[in-house]
Amino acid sequence: MLIIGGGGHAKVVIEALRAAGFPPPLGILDPRPPAPLVLGVPVLGGNELLERLRAQGASEAVVALGSNPLRQEMGDRLAALGFRLPPVIHPAAQLSPSARVAEGTVVMARACIGPDAEIGRLAIVNTAAIVEHDNRLGQAAHAAPGSALAGGVLVGDRALVGVGSAVRPGIVIGADAVVGAGSAVVRDVPPGARVGGVPAVLLGPGRG
Repeated sequence: MLIIGGGGHAKVVIEALRAAGFPPPLGILDPRPPAPLVLGVPVLGGNELLERLRAQGASEAVVALGSNPLRQEMGDRLAALGFRLPPVIHPAAQLSPSARVAEGTVVMARACIGPDAEIGRLAIVNTAAIVEHDNRLGQAAHAAPGSALAGGVLVGDRALVGVGSAVRPGIVIGADAVVGAGSAVVRDVPPGARVGGVPAVLLGPGRG
């Protein structure tokens, strides 16, 4: 397993990998690593090593990048090179048997994913986030720590639901939207918009 990214999010991913029983990672790729080791995992170099490592037999990777667009971009690059992107689910997370989790997704400790929820490719369900029944998280979306999404919420591709936010049932959050920390979302959020507050109001323009 290669880990792409060596920042703070990588630390949580590394511990999730260990808790879930994955073999020790081969190493980390990061063009600007904060340190030569991250929780004991060596930084091998930058992303220019991907092709060589794949040719040498590396076959699985996890994208440990907090930026939603960058995570999707890197996931696409890895898939094109033939890497598998297994979901990483911390054993302290609670998943309904009917929930569906796509490749490349990371589900952190104490997260809760309800019945018939669908977590898209390369999404993050972070520590103690609640993604209730019939939710749909798009590709590379992120439910941040402590966020709570009630039933039937749709979160678009690359959208971020911020730390400690609450989302009313049936809300649609558009692609690339950002919900600020601690917000209460009671109406739909346009694609690309920034919203925040209690109740959440528009802070920046959306699309469409």
